Amino acid sequence: MDKEKISSLILAELEKNPDISNKELANSFSVDVNLIENILKSLSDTREKILLVDDEVDALAALKVALEADGYNVVEALDGLEALSMARSENPDVILLDIMMPDMDGFEVCKQLKSDAQLNMIPVIMLTAKGEVDDKVEGLEMGADDYVTKPFNLKELKARIKSVIRRNLL
Repeated sequence: MDKEKISSLILAELEKNPDISNKELANSFSVDVNLIENILKSLSDTREKILLVDDEVDALAALKVALEADGYNVVEALDGLEALSMARSENPDVILLDIMMPDMDGFEVCKQLKSDAQLNMIPVIMLTAKGEVDDKVEGLEMGADDYVTKPFNLKELKARIKSVIRRNLL
């Protein structure tokens, strides 16, 4: 049973029995209680979610603090494989994606995101030090919705995030 189906069933069950425990929900749907807890947590958090993907922990931490201060729910991935997994499990509203990462670079992550029917509608903003025209063109041709080079202006980045989220809602 997929996460969306379980979410619908949980909501229906909670309407009938608001006092039901997470363990009882897990037992009735034959799933792990941790899955129930994660689903309930995601259902109760209505903030727009940003997935930050960068192998530089310091860069992630600073940007996470700045975006959370603006009311975003921010989740992080340290490499491309983790980014793909988290995109599926977290269903972010936008992904900020670095290019230069070990194992799988941001170009390949973007390509895989955009070729996956479940993930291809999530806006991707490449956020990278690679500022050559060819890099920008490659990122946009892979399906990125925007391309921002480091160092960046935080105010401009926040405006770009709002813009791609707004476009995605249309």
